[in-house]
Amino acid sequence: MSAQMQQLSSGRKGRKALPVGHYRGLGSWAVVFFIFLYLPIVVLIFYSFNANRMVMNWGGFGFDWYLKAFQNDDIQQAVWNSLIVATVSTIVATAIATMGALVLARGGSFRGKTVSLGLITLPLMVPEIVTAVAVLIFFSAIHLNWGLGNVIIAHITFCIPFAFMPIRARLEGMDTSLEQAARDLYASPWEAFRYVTVPLLMPGIVAGAMLSFVISMDDFIITLMVGGAGSTTLPVYIYSMIRRGLTPEINAVSTLLLLVSIAIVTAYWILSKKTET
Repeated sequence: MSAQMQQLSSGRKGRKALPVGHYRGLGSWAVVFFIFLYLPIVVLIFYSFNANRMVMNWGGFGFDWYLKAFQNDDIQQAVWNSLIVATVSTIVATAIATMGALVLARGGSFRGKTVSLGLITLPLMVPEIVTAVAVLIFFSAIHLNWGLGNVIIAHITFCIPFAFMPIRARLEGMDTSLEQAARDLYASPWEAFRYVTVPLLMPGIVAGAMLSFVISMDDFIITLMVGGAGSTTLPVYIYSMIRRGLTPEINAVSTLLLLVSIAIVTAYWILSKKTET
């Protein structure tokens, strides 16, 4: 019996994983999938350079709608509101996520640890509309009407788990030998944390902050639900432009927002790769 088990185990170890291209038709389906996923985005970017006022009627190549978007005071105010909300929310959410990750990853075993981890990551699994309605009801119950402040508080709530995940992953993958060496060299707990732990943890903190920033910049549902007068962000403003009628200006603004999101996500991906090393 043991000989058969050893033979079976050695047979499994000797097997080689088949490449993806080995399966017939899988490559073609992958191409179809990517075309279906990215073709609408390519069309949006292409028609953002349309010189014609009609969205789907090509009238020549031009940058007129980009210039008009940059000269639009309402768009500038919406961009400014988005930057304020995303920046403040990212800073606060990242600070809270860092403290939570330190407690859960380095705090040892304690009662309620699993429950705490579940509560922090719960907003990732709850539908965003549910979070938006819950926050709106809470603000109405306590009669909170701070305008842009309501949006910031709501964004902090759902940005925390997005910042928490890469920070916690970085902490769990860190080698504690340098921190132990610092303590052996008579560094105080605070000095070891400040000069050793924080620099080692910084790629995870920056990655979590970038992810939170792009999530906050792109959010629409929660902002639409809790935002009041004077707190219009860029995604909400784009939605209001669509309701008034489609113009290439919408394509231009959407393209710019897309490029910013891609840049931040790319930087996040690069930093996430560094956290794995």
